[in-house]
This record gives sequence, C-alpha cells and structure tokens, in this order.
Amino acid sequence: MEEKIIEIDNIHPLEIFGVNNTKIDIIQNAFPQIKIITRGNFIKLMGSEELINNCNDKINQILSHINNFGKISEKNIVSILNSEKKKLVEDNLDSAIILTGRNGLIIKARTLNQQKMVKALDRFDLLFAIGPAGTGKTYTAVAIAVKALKGKQVKRIILTRPAVEAGENLGFLPGDLKDKLDPYLQPLYDALRDMIPMDKLNEYMADGTIQIAPLAYMRGRTLDHAYVILDEAQNSTISQMKMFLTRMGKNSKFIVTGDVTQIDLPKSQQSGLINAMDILMDIKDIQFVLLDENDFVRHKLIAKILKAYDDVNKRVEIVK
Repeated sequence: MEEKIIEIDNIHPLEIFGVNNTKIDIIQNAFPQIKIITRGNFIKLMGSEELINNCNDKINQILSHINNFGKISEKNIVSILNSEKKKLVEDNLDSAIILTGRNGLIIKARTLNQQKMVKALDRFDLLFAIGPAGTGKTYTAVAIAVKALKGKQVKRIILTRPAVEAGENLGFLPGDLKDKLDPYLQPLYDALRDMIPMDKLNEYMADGTIQIAPLAYMRGRTLDHAYVILDEAQNSTISQMKMFLTRMGKNSKFIVTGDVTQIDLPKSQQSGLINAMDILMDIKDIQFVLLDENDFVRHKLIAKILKAYDDVNKRVEIVK
C-alpha cells in the first residue's frame, strides 16, 4: 500500500475539509478504494499508486480553486471530481450494463454516479443516493435490485415510499387504501415493468417475491435476504427513517434515494433524509453517492428548468 501526504499551505483547513469533514467525505466517496486521513493542515492518502495519483490531482485542483476564489462549495468539489471522468463513462458503456430487461432492453448505469451506485453495493450494505429529479436514482436502484434477484443473491425485493401528498390530498382520491396509495408508488411499478416480463412480474408480486408498500408498513419487520429500496426518502420523518434503517436483517442491502430540494413534509417537520445525512455521513460502512446535473438522463430541458427555479429561490433568499 502506497502513502502520500499533501500539505495545505495558505488555506484554512476547514475550507477544504468542511464542517465535520463533509467536503473530505465527498472526496472519499469519489475514491472509495483509498483511505483519506486529515490531521491539522495535512491530508494523508493511502492506497494503490494509481488511485493516489488520481486523488492527488483532484485535491490539487480543489486547492487551486480555493486559491483563486477564496472558497469552494460542495457542489464545486463534485464538479471537479466529475469533470474528467465523463468520457470514461461514455467509453466504457459495456461494463456499465446492469441487466437486460423486457424485449432485450439493455439497462445501463449511464453516468459516473450511477456507476458509483452499482459499485458501492458490492462493498456496502447501505447506500444513500441523493440528487435532483431526473438523475436516475430510483431506476438505477431498482435495476441493481432486480439483477441481484435474478442472480439469486437475494430472495426478494421490497420497495417503499412515504405516503406524503405532493400538493394533493390523499383522502380525496377514489378507492380503498391500496387504490389511494398506488399512484404514489407508480414510478416503482414503471421501473419494474421495464426489467421483468409482465407474467413473471405478476407472479413475483403475487407470491411476495417483490413487495411494494408505503413506508409505514415497514414497522415491526426484519428484512432478511432482501434488496430494500426507500424511494423519495426526503419525505420521511426522522422517526420513520430511523425505523426503516433498523429493519436491516441478514444478507440484506438497503438503498435510500431522495431529493432534498423537493420536500413535501409540513414545515414543522424535519426531513429524515437530511437528518440522516447529518448524523450518518461519518460512518465508514455507509456509502453516500451525490448525483448532480451531470447525471440528468431525462429530457435535456430538466437541467435548465431546475436551474431557473434554483435561481429564483436564491433571489428570494437574498431579499429576505
């Protein structure tokens, strides 16, 4: 194992480390196969020579940004880490194939961070995939789970979401409880239909091999030999998130996906996803993958639409 020590000169360590090492954690997540240790104004890298050199180059770019602009945001760090790797993803699409779905549909990890999601589940039992709408978080998570089921790595898939209205009132929807909740779970059904023949999917749903249920239905369960996905996790409360995470059982993999910019909870309630990011980020056995505008796989206008809304929100905050 090689080692390299980077000395930080003329820069306050907090600017590159971040509060509670949040910025260093982003770099660590980008290079999971090396160990990054911070002490005073030094950063120590431990791992293979090639990975250390790659990480060192990125850290030097980050330090150069700070020297030029006096500061760096977490978003800037993510952009630097991703900037030279997009071509690698495009040139290596065959290795990014997750599985073959219905009618020969090839389902791939189409961006760097989607590839990170796939690789993370080889090493970690709990993955948080966080980013804006359109970055393929849910679709990639479901594909990973279906691949594991087809490969007999797990016995079942459990997909869940908080039953929180996004501007609508659940009580006014027609039908029984299942009918009311199904629209909120529709994106999960849509992903599954791309990946599994309908007759087989219906069989899996009937015998419980694949289960789709509101988050509240997870209470009291221990989930063994399963891939478990919590989607739209930003709409879970703190107690719901804690309840969900403590359902982990033997040979289980948990994926939590969410978008912290689209929280539909009452303003008096803190998002369980944001809370989990604050208190779990330093646990080395948990992997966080932060997706961004480089990962948009829907219509190209989505990036522009989200930026326009973000710009308006920033102007409102300045006025306040």
